[in-house]
Amino acid sequence: MTKNNIFHFIVLVLAVSQLHAQSKTGTSLVPFLGIEPSARIAGMGNAGVTNYSEPEAVYYNPGSIGYMRGNGVQFTHSLWLADIAYDYGVVAFELGDAGNLYASLTSLNSGEIDVRTVELPTGTGERYTVSDIAMGIGFGRQISERFSVGLQVNYIQETIWHSVMNAYSLNIGTIYRLSPDGLHLGASISNFGTRGKFDGRDLRVLYDQNAKTFGDNGQLPAQLFTDEFSLPVLFRVGVGMPIAFGEDNKVTIAVDAFHPSDNTESMSFGAEYMFANTLALRAGYQNLFQQDSEVGLTLGAGLQYDMVGYKFNFDYGWADHGRLKETHRITVGVTL
Repeated sequence: MTKNNIFHFIVLVLAVSQLHAQSKTGTSLVPFLGIEPSARIAGMGNAGVTNYSEPEAVYYNPGSIGYMRGNGVQFTHSLWLADIAYDYGVVAFELGDAGNLYASLTSLNSGEIDVRTVELPTGTGERYTVSDIAMGIGFGRQISERFSVGLQVNYIQETIWHSVMNAYSLNIGTIYRLSPDGLHLGASISNFGTRGKFDGRDLRVLYDQNAKTFGDNGQLPAQLFTDEFSLPVLFRVGVGMPIAFGEDNKVTIAVDAFHPSDNTESMSFGAEYMFANTLALRAGYQNLFQQDSEVGLTLGAGLQYDMVGYKFNFDYGWADHGRLKETHRITVGVTL
């Protein structure tokens, strides 16, 4: 890739942030797929499409797995908005020259919610839950010293009380790096897949075919049918640049641009300072230029250390959500 091509690529990334489109918020299923898991990348404004230094980077770009060396596992827990519990885990395996394999699991759970009706606004005494699960398996390979590609297949399920929606999706990504310590370019597309609709016993009702007529059967069994909706497809493209200061100190800068199917375009950016290859401090800003955005500043910190052949990491990420207050992520992991 020539310098001229690199320049045009960066201009394209920055130009995407200036595009304006009609907001499509709420027009897709399972928005939990858009919750970024990694506390490390969250602290950097969720600009992670060029990151490949941890297993959870596969969420942002499946191509990151091609650069992984060794085996690893990471887990993230977040107390999301409105006390919703969010969990994400990934385990990755190195397969030598054949490439690398990984599996991921995402879970979102609302906890128990009171059933309320117009007649009983304080509650009927019943309780229900909303839960989301996404299971994925992926594979990636480093094609050359500079180029890596990856692919992930997902099964997605959303359950609202006794109603269930199922869907399948595909994530594809690639990373190109001029050198391990040089400019990184990344692109990925997530959640490209089937449409889904809800079905279940909650949609079975008793129907009065003609409510104005007396004497007919007003308790006919019937079933409601829901419309099909698409998944929240997201295209990411970005640049990253590590800048080393000696052997153990490094600053990493990342900029991502987003083109979602259910919202307006935006751009996120962030930076990480790694001191003595142990302590990391991070800051960023997410979804700049997004219409009616409630998110913005992000901060984070982390520790990593080696012990008896294992590399442990602990990361914390904080993100501002405006009127919805803030969210917190905690990520722990080990690689060998």
